[in-house]
Amino acid sequence: MAVIALAGCSGAPGVTTSALALLLSWPLEPGRRMILAECDPDGSAVLHGLLQGTLGDLYGLRNLSVAARKGEFSEAFWRQLIDLSGEDGKGESPRERLLLPGVTDPAQAPSLSPVWKGLAAMFRGIDADHGHDVLVDLGRRGATGPSGVLAEQADTVLVVVRNTLRCLQSAQGRVQELEERIGDVGLVVIDEGPYPAGEVQRVLQAPVVATLPYAPKDARVLSDGADQPRHFTKSPLMKAARSASTVLAQRAALRRARLDPRRVLSAEVTHAR
Repeated sequence: MAVIALAGCSGAPGVTTSALALLLSWPLEPGRRMILAECDPDGSAVLHGLLQGTLGDLYGLRNLSVAARKGEFSEAFWRQLIDLSGEDGKGESPRERLLLPGVTDPAQAPSLSPVWKGLAAMFRGIDADHGHDVLVDLGRRGATGPSGVLAEQADTVLVVVRNTLRCLQSAQGRVQELEERIGDVGLVVIDEGPYPAGEVQRVLQAPVVATLPYAPKDARVLSDGADQPRHFTKSPLMKAARSASTVLAQRAALRRARLDPRRVLSAEVTHAR
């Protein structure tokens, strides 16, 4: 039962691909769901990547903006979710792994202020009332500005970086700003470069919570809808994402317990029922 925000920086570190890998590999107990919300003000990467433009703008944040003006936000939210459960293997129950697509045009982002606030409250309700987990893809800019409320309300915030000199330099300011505003920021490292976790932590002054392999061929399945190779779910990328999901959930639970122990107790009682 966690709300986990993933943020990036300049240089395309791989936030959306990492989020999709986590969505499709997250271990779910019966009756639980994992929802990935694309809240990147720069626009949806999944609609034209993994989904190859097949859905147009039928689903997503733009429709929630219309619903918010009509006072129908909560009802509309569930109608905007796309089922990706079948993407990670056979035999999975439908509607367990869900995607809320982002805006199709970055020009739509300035009109979404009510949506960001509504989503922050919605995610808290989903977590507390249903026991579902939520991943929030904030992209490069979403952790700041009006959509920054999603980072502020998340159980934990993680910045996705590559361990290359260029990416570490661009990430310094973002990590520092988030640490000052939110605190307890962690890192997810895409292992492309030469710098070990200890050096990444020293440079960015934040802990490396998880590491994912740099695997361009497997990543293109998620980022561009490339043909899925055999045994994709057992690939190094997906195996690492599965291991990372456990660590991320534990980190979120610990931070939530530290900040609001009464809420954690209430959620545990509700889940036990």
